[in-house]
Amino acid sequence: MITQFAVKTPPVPVERMARAMKIRVQYAPLDGDLSGMVAMQDDVPVIGINALHHPNRQRFTLAHEIGHLTLHRDLIEGSVHVDKQILHRDIMTEAGTDWREIEANAFASELLMPESLLQAQPSAAGIAFEDDEVITSLAAKFRVSEAAIRFRLFSPARR
Repeated sequence: MITQFAVKTPPVPVERMARAMKIRVQYAPLDGDLSGMVAMQDDVPVIGINALHHPNRQRFTLAHEIGHLTLHRDLIEGSVHVDKQILHRDIMTEAGTDWREIEANAFASELLMPESLLQAQPSAAGIAFEDDEVITSLAAKFRVSEAAIRFRLFSPARR
């Protein structure tokens, strides 16, 4: 996706990508810890984002829901319950055992913090997990949380 949209510097324009993919994105206050949802409405993908969450969290949620559309569209298509969340966070998700959520999280992480853009950051080379100043700077540059950039930089899959 990063190549398709010719992204050369962070932050990745995830909202612009969603619009180009003909996804309708709606921001609204959502109950509890719900970050977002995805559904089909008249054959148009609709992503709902919790407007009460931090903008960086909203970006990750949008990328996560795009991940569901890209990887798990068959689980979403044909839904007529557009007012109801289709893929949601539950006890399996919290435990890290729901493969769909794991895949969508990995997709979001790679979309918002692609390897090519990380490698282009001189400060990311040889960074230590405890280097809070560099982590804070990179998180701001990529418009993600410090936890997200830390996870991405030190993920076993990246090594």
